Amino acid sequence: MKAIKIKYENLIFCGLLFFVLGCSDFLEEQDPSNLNPESFYTIPEHAEAAIIAAYTDLRFVGGGAGIFSSNWQLLEAVTGTSTTETAQNSDLNNLYGLIYDGHNLHIVNWWNGLYRVVGQANLVIENVPQIDMDQTRKNQILGEAHFLRAWAYFHAVRMWGDLALITKPQTATSDDFYPVRSSQEEVYNLIVEDLLIAESAGLPWMDGTGRVSQAAAKALLSKVYLTMAGYPLNKGISHYQLAADKSMEIIANPGSINLFDNYADIRNVATDNTIEDIFEIQFLADIAGNPYQQPMLPYYKPISAGAATGIGTTVPTEQFFQSYETGDLRAENQMGFFYTSYFHFGNGDVYELGGPYIFKHFDVLAHGRPGVPGTGRSDLNMPQIRFAEVLLIYAEAQNEVTGPNQGAHNALKRIRDRATLETPTLNGYTQESFREDVWRERWHELCYEGITWFDMVRLRKAYNSISNDFDNFVGYVHLGSNQEFQEKHLLFPVPVPELVNNPNLAPQNPGY
Repeated sequence: MKAIKIKYENLIFCGLLFFVLGCSDFLEEQDPSNLNPESFYTIPEHAEAAIIAAYTDLRFVGGGAGIFSSNWQLLEAVTGTSTTETAQNSDLNNLYGLIYDGHNLHIVNWWNGLYRVVGQANLVIENVPQIDMDQTRKNQILGEAHFLRAWAYFHAVRMWGDLALITKPQTATSDDFYPVRSSQEEVYNLIVEDLLIAESAGLPWMDGTGRVSQAAAKALLSKVYLTMAGYPLNKGISHYQLAADKSMEIIANPGSINLFDNYADIRNVATDNTIEDIFEIQFLADIAGNPYQQPMLPYYKPISAGAATGIGTTVPTEQFFQSYETGDLRAENQMGFFYTSYFHFGNGDVYELGGPYIFKHFDVLAHGRPGVPGTGRSDLNMPQIRFAEVLLIYAEAQNEVTGPNQGAHNALKRIRDRATLETPTLNGYTQESFREDVWRERWHELCYEGITWFDMVRLRKAYNSISNDFDNFVGYVHLGSNQEFQEKHLLFPVPVPELVNNPNLAPQNPGY
């Protein structure tokens, strides 16, 4: 379901709601179209509208964060795999420079955005059970809401650690309107519980409309288990086993799930929500256009339809680009994840860029291609879980449990085969060497998808793209700013406005 479909459903619902609530005697003083808890959540259309609102709230990730910046850039700027050509947004500059604090707009927006998703999901979970409607569809809607709440809390707990754990709709008279922070363990327990509910909610295996699917629930659950196995919970082997088992449920029973044959389909509107794209945030230019385009385009170079609109606030570091193996298709110009030339105004003569830029999310329909002018508008979705990540979750987790075996090797090899790379034989690996090869593939395959930072936090490691080794997180030099990571950077600061509004969230995270 693309964004416009969601929007149209909302419009249809609004008309229906007015009809249902507004047909009483027009002479009555009470406004018959005034919504309240008693008049809402009474018919099946209300349930559909409420879950659509939760999906819509996911788009905060692509929202603006001041001049030349979007919220999603927070999770890229701090990794050291990207830098900026523009440097006109002070909050973004502070992220690159590792000198951010609790006033940073990106951090504030992420906190507010995630809790909006939680709040909308809570409304669905609390109120939809009372609606008289088809039980199968009701269970699916509730499963979707539990998934979305888990998605939000999973991001939040990795960003801030202990959290205010809110599971009921809030009003100013709620007993827990000023909640204290719950432990990370408690937050993870809720995340797992939510995902188990979503997994058993009768959802389709895959959903080409963009809604949550059973495969998405299993994939996110495997990702959660992998994270719980590492820092800070350190659940170890038991949760590596859970991650391996859950990811294998997808690998062994793929149905329509597979790797795309070529990297172009990762950035192809026509293949959104299919094959490799297990779960995505939905975008459509008429409602909310894809937010990757301008920040990743070179700074004011004429390679896009009609005008040079790029601002270059997320571009790869040269060191990271050069860290790909010789012959890796992902680093070949316009073939994989990067490009070093494009076409004048999108469909003209070849235009050399003078360095690498991110092609992974480049929308050729929007910008143009040889002989075909661009539309100037992007409908691409924002990937959240790809099958490539599921394969790498299994390879890493299984290796931690048993050492490298054939299944783990096969999963790693599928990633490298698509990149046209040779993979050492199974007998050529030790547990340690296999572990680091999987980590390298995570950095190189999953880059610029909001994943790398969380790998750094759960592993307490950072990929050194100069040495091709892994350094300890604390002391690693951020290549975009030449600043060292400190212990405090393992968490983000709680937004200062939240601490002012709710003193029960104190103390601030260490170091801020």
